[in-house]
Amino acid sequence: MTESFPIIETKNKAATIPIHLLHGKNYAAWLKSQPQHTRHWLETNQFKADAGNFCLLPGKDGTLEGIACGVGETPDVWSIAHLTISLPPKTYRLEGKIAPGQATQLALGWALASYRFNRYKKHTKPLAQLLAPKGCDMAYVKAMSTSIFWARDLINTPANDMHPAALAGEAVSWAKKHKADVSVIKGESLLKANYPMVYAVGKAASIPPHLVDIKFPRKGAPKITLVGKGVCFDSGGLDIKSTGNMKLMKKDMGGAACVLALAKTIIELKLPVQLRVLLPIVENAIAGNAMRPLDIVPTRKGITVEIGNTDAEGRLILCDALFEADSEKPDLLIDCATLTGAARSALGTEIPAFFTNDDKLATHLMAASNAVADPLWRLPLWKNYRKQLDTPNADLSNDPDSAYGGAITAALYLQEFVSKTPSWLHIDMMAWNVSAKPGRPQGGDAMAIRALYALMREYYGTS
Repeated sequence: MTESFPIIETKNKAATIPIHLLHGKNYAAWLKSQPQHTRHWLETNQFKADAGNFCLLPGKDGTLEGIACGVGETPDVWSIAHLTISLPPKTYRLEGKIAPGQATQLALGWALASYRFNRYKKHTKPLAQLLAPKGCDMAYVKAMSTSIFWARDLINTPANDMHPAALAGEAVSWAKKHKADVSVIKGESLLKANYPMVYAVGKAASIPPHLVDIKFPRKGAPKITLVGKGVCFDSGGLDIKSTGNMKLMKKDMGGAACVLALAKTIIELKLPVQLRVLLPIVENAIAGNAMRPLDIVPTRKGITVEIGNTDAEGRLILCDALFEADSEKPDLLIDCATLTGAARSALGTEIPAFFTNDDKLATHLMAASNAVADPLWRLPLWKNYRKQLDTPNADLSNDPDSAYGGAITAALYLQEFVSKTPSWLHIDMMAWNVSAKPGRPQGGDAMAIRALYALMREYYGTS
């Protein structure tokens, strides 16, 4: 994780270098107000105030006098994120009038761009720092950015170090730090506690499967339950993945990492809710006792599932956890999972798909997503595809024979285990940046949590 926070709250403003936020409508007037040497410099460098462009502005004595930065007419969280690693390592300030919400988003983008994964290789290049802009909600910026850094670290850590016991340990350590009620069930104890699917998927690994249950009681507050898929490595099981498809499977616990990041943000910003976090954590490995194609396994719900494909394991561990979560009938139930390649085929790697049984919730989530530039897109729980889950030998199959609509049939499978909760949200995400973008380095990433937190803040307010 990044070792120092790149935003300074108290510093002499005179000692900072201004960043001028420019776009098509204000550039001409701003340029007219600048000294002749600045105008000539920008003309020589053919600077245009387009989003993503920037130019270092020298003073008459050759020192750095300012930064001209194109941000577009409606700057968002990523508009200045590229500057954190591109500017000389000095301290900067945003110049001009900026609305508080916009200041918060710009500061968050600056902070997120400072992330470095230092566990195995130290990155020592110093980064630019930003003076916290006026009106910025620094509590939010710190909580959200450090939560996202945590998720990135968890996902980026390879499975030899981020195995089921290690991931469970990270969750438990954080929960105990915040005085939560925590229980952990692992190995064959999962059968006694009636989590047979979690055990079936994880039993072949050398490190046993875990079920982590974290509770933050708050009498009278709305009940929010988060469920995260924690497959620390997915070989595909006996239906083994190809080399190319297996390479990134350390990220298959990305749903659990995102859930932990969201939970951390909720707790640190004191959102007035009663929070529960359920993490089924396994490695889908190959051994003599691994589940086999066409095995039939019971679930916590009591219905049976025929294993059509051992590589469709995520929905298997989620279904036990979702049924447990649903038994309490929370006000809002969210599960996050790196679940299907079909969702990536439909929407690409940058846009998580979401499914919900609550149309009002979908509308509010899309609005929150747009407000904080954290993209999501709704796919339907299309009932006509439900029959694809039928099999003559068990109550359900985990792998429909059809090659089409895989993200939808996976969501329909999960819906079989959610019947009491009025507002359920399933998010199918990549949790990985395949290439670097401003503020989002290549590698693991927490997707959807900024939008989800914005949604919850709208629904439940702050304390």
